[in-house]
Amino acid sequence: MFAIIRTGGKQYRVQVGDVLSVERLPAGAEKTALFDQVLLIADDKETLIGTPLIEKAAVRAAVLEDFKGEKVIVFKKKRRKQYRRTRGHRQELTRVKILNIAADAALLPPLEMVEAEVKPPAAPVKPEEAEAAPAPRPAKKEAKPKEKAVAAKLEKVKKPGKPQKQAPTKTSPKKRAR
Repeated sequence: MFAIIRTGGKQYRVQVGDVLSVERLPAGAEKTALFDQVLLIADDKETLIGTPLIEKAAVRAAVLEDFKGEKVIVFKKKRRKQYRRTRGHRQELTRVKILNIAADAALLPPLEMVEAEVKPPAAPVKPEEAEAAPAPRPAKKEAKPKEKAVAAKLEKVKKPGKPQKQAPTKTSPKKRAR
């Protein structure tokens, strides 16, 4: 069985168990979302097509995480006008896992049962572990002196360069006149 749903201005073909990324949903992480804009539901026996939506149809999904998508570079340019603008954009997305597809929303299982399936049971914390202080961090290692670099600098001795040429002394105009 599969369905075609609409969310965030896009249409998605989904089946039970699919994991997909849609535009940010206000549900938040580790909650459930109900998609009620269902365009089509099909299985082996029959196909329901909406005009444009199927009345009472719904798809329930578990929200796994909220994240940002890949960075998109937006570059605008107008030739011969010295106009160039570069902007970046990261779309906010939500990753969901499809749990149920139903032609009638009343046939969906209760919300409490669905949430119990999604959340893994948390391990009980022992009171001894809760009171224990966190382990101290290991001390930083001291940096070793760079012996080779220091020795190379000491060995370098300034070599005497070529003697600078001196400009010829100019004679004053009075001496020339004599």
